[in-house]
Amino acid sequence: DGKAFESHANYKNNLSLFLLLVLVYEVHVYTGAKPGAETDSNVYINLIGTRGDAGKRKLHKSKNNNIKFRQGQMDIFCIKAVSLGDLEKVLISHDGAGPGNGWFLDKIVIKHKEGKKDQEVVFPCNRWLDEYRDDGKTERELTANSKYFVKENFTQEWRVQVKTARDSPEPRECKRTLVIYGSKGKSDEFLLSPQTPGYVCFLPRAMDEFIVETGDLGDVYKIRVSCDDVPGFEGWHLKSFRLEELHTNQEVNFDCKCWLSLKREDRELVKEFPAVNEDQKTLPVYKYIVSVHVGDLWGAETFANVYITLYGKRGDTGVRKLHASLEKGRKFQRNKVDSFLVEAVSLSHLQKVVIGHDGEGYGAGMYLKMVTVKESQDSDKEWVFPCWNWLDTHLGLCETVCEIVTVGRRLISSPRMPEINTKSSGPWIMDITGSDLNNEEDPICLSFIFYGNLGHRKLPLKVTGKAIQIKDELADIGSVYKVQVTGPHSKQNQPWHLDFLHMKHTGTKEEMYLAFDCWFSPNEDKCVELPVLYADQEPLPVVEYSIHLHTGDVKKADATGEAYVCIQGERSDSGKRWLNSRNSLIAFARGQVDVFKIKAVYLGKLNRVLVGFKSLNKDEWFLEKIVIKEVLYPSSTHVFIHNDWINKRSKKDFVEVAIPLKETSVTSLLEKNFDTKRRGCWQAWVHCTQVPEDVPDIQVVVFGSKGKSPAQKVVNMNDNPFLLTVGDIGDITKISFVLSGPCLGRGITLHKVRLKDLDTKEELGFHTEAQCLFGEDGSETVTELAVVRPDKPPLREVLYSVSVHTGTLPASGTDADVFITVFGEQGDTCKRRLRHSKFEKGQVCTSEMRAVDLGQLRKVFVEHHNEGYGAGWYLDQIVIHESDKTDGRYVFLCQQWLDSGVGDAQMGRTLK
Repeated sequence: DGKAFESHANYKNNLSLFLLLVLVYEVHVYTGAKPGAETDSNVYINLIGTRGDAGKRKLHKSKNNNIKFRQGQMDIFCIKAVSLGDLEKVLISHDGAGPGNGWFLDKIVIKHKEGKKDQEVVFPCNRWLDEYRDDGKTERELTANSKYFVKENFTQEWRVQVKTARDSPEPRECKRTLVIYGSKGKSDEFLLSPQTPGYVCFLPRAMDEFIVETGDLGDVYKIRVSCDDVPGFEGWHLKSFRLEELHTNQEVNFDCKCWLSLKREDRELVKEFPAVNEDQKTLPVYKYIVSVHVGDLWGAETFANVYITLYGKRGDTGVRKLHASLEKGRKFQRNKVDSFLVEAVSLSHLQKVVIGHDGEGYGAGMYLKMVTVKESQDSDKEWVFPCWNWLDTHLGLCETVCEIVTVGRRLISSPRMPEINTKSSGPWIMDITGSDLNNEEDPICLSFIFYGNLGHRKLPLKVTGKAIQIKDELADIGSVYKVQVTGPHSKQNQPWHLDFLHMKHTGTKEEMYLAFDCWFSPNEDKCVELPVLYADQEPLPVVEYSIHLHTGDVKKADATGEAYVCIQGERSDSGKRWLNSRNSLIAFARGQVDVFKIKAVYLGKLNRVLVGFKSLNKDEWFLEKIVIKEVLYPSSTHVFIHNDWINKRSKKDFVEVAIPLKETSVTSLLEKNFDTKRRGCWQAWVHCTQVPEDVPDIQVVVFGSKGKSPAQKVVNMNDNPFLLTVGDIGDITKISFVLSGPCLGRGITLHKVRLKDLDTKEELGFHTEAQCLFGEDGSETVTELAVVRPDKPPLREVLYSVSVHTGTLPASGTDADVFITVFGEQGDTCKRRLRHSKFEKGQVCTSEMRAVDLGQLRKVFVEHHNEGYGAGWYLDQIVIHESDKTDGRYVFLCQQWLDSGVGDAQMGRTLK
């Protein structure tokens, strides 16, 4: 009948939804180049897309290698599966157990063809899958980080001609690479290697030729060339590059004429060159000044290698090592700003940076406040990338790499010092830029809310085009510290993108660009905010707040309707954040916890939450509590208890309740525990200068919560690593350097002490600023340093006053050298010589001893060397106290002889 025919027709039309194509996915697996990166384990993979997943598959046979998963190797595997749609994630794992079976995976690249389109997706990893390394996991979920590169069955083949200058050194074995950038994307990184075995490339005055294949790059505008830093590499004097597309005969030239060397000119092994064409303007090359701001927290410094990539509207810089700071002193130290030159073809507006380091364990990372970038040394403005978190495997983000989106651009130095908006007169001129509107008769209604330390001001705004300017004095709100944008407040037929808010004060000339970079969609009530960017002031961090709404487990507790929250803190509020979109409702189920995340400029200490709820069905919602977690270091959890109904017997459309703060807790700093067993084997670095040639042996003793290590010789003091075996002494608390011979004539300048656990990769630092081993005058025999852990105050240094009371019996005094060791609940001082040449009958001799805090003192061991006539000694007592305190004296009675010819003939005694 007619209905059956209609049903059959619908079935035929929908058949394509069910008969999906079977595709071949080409999986390129890149094993890292780190030592021990390879694995013999069975490796499994699951591809996950928008239409489902392929299931767990074993990677059997590599198409291009006889032995798979070797160090630095790329293996290709083929997987057949029904079309998965857009690939989003990959689950990768192996079955290796025990030491040595781990695997360091660099990345996975998946290529496949669907219809006429060739697609390629990159899944970065750059981590260990090893139960004895990193976080101990042997399975990882990887997320696609690069957009699909759609070739549309179109490839380009390029002839690359490279000219080397006549004064370039003879080439050494060194990897040289090329990346090509165009208006439609960039190429892979190509290795420039000879295609004929035995052929030597890059000889002086030579022109070498290579053939490379890329996707459709569009108009080529720059290349990046790099060399490896290998021992003995003198450099490469590059004259020029020329690219020729073999199908279209398109030619692109690059005038290089520069050295790639760490020993000449800019000391760089990476260079970028703009295309030189007659029909278009050559892009400028900038020497970007990249400043890394390390925070003022204990253990914030790092000795790891730090790398950065800058991203702009016109490409990226590639990964650059930050090796030569423009500032004096050791780089990446606590509360220090280091600046570096990164030369690159102009990136246009900067958008984000990716910064990371190669430190492996707890304490190897750093606390990064922010990164700032300016286009040149003379630039008066800089881009700001705030972080305010740890880059450490066990702290904060628990990652050593992070991506930071810019919040905008600011003046480098303030034009005037008076506080903005309090004493200065004149309006702010504000230019708002965004995307074009297709219909100017359909304006977008937004609100710009400016928060100051004395109040806030709301400016409603109708956006009718790409750019709009407003003027306002922002009077009576004090110094502006954040800007909030909400909307749209009316029905909207098209999305609109807010790019920048440019603010300039006509009185003070203060100026800033706030990079909102967000879309306002028709069916969404959005609220976004950014901190203002004053010169010479640190911007407030943008914090992610995780909001957990707990619906009560009581009868009829669930409800459906519209809802919003507004978090209030000591600084300001988050604004209304809607939990449902404009054309939909949200359902709260009985006994369920719903989680929402919002971003807001740091609100300070939270004090209450406003919750608004409206139900068309007159539902009553029983809200038990709200838990808000700050995803910022140090992370805090705030609990707001309600335990009551919302909307019960209310005649209002919207019911708003204010819930005060009940309690706050700060989470433990150490986010991950150490699963690896410690053997007590540590690598040590000691860096000193002004070391005498005839210095006696220096020994080191390491103290921990369970005891101390045997004394071991410091093998070298020139920053080369050596092994320390400390045994099971618990958590290390301090380290003592002990001089085994007579006192020195002067102290040894100490620059660095660092320990690294060979099992857990934990790193420990020591505060060495303005330190001299054995005192500035070299008169001491022991120097102690307290360990510095991330954001934990180290044990304090104490100056102890030691008063030695010699008895009044005949011949009580001695001319012998007297030594003392003081023991406390936190270790001992090691053996110290008391700085007195004579201990006369009936006298009190007082010395000072500098040591790491021993806690409660327990005992002392005192001794002398039985040398010379009258070396015997009658000791009455020893009194010890901290030099700057009058109370807390410790008295150790002796009232015995230390004499080889009297009594028990002991020359050393333990006093309690």
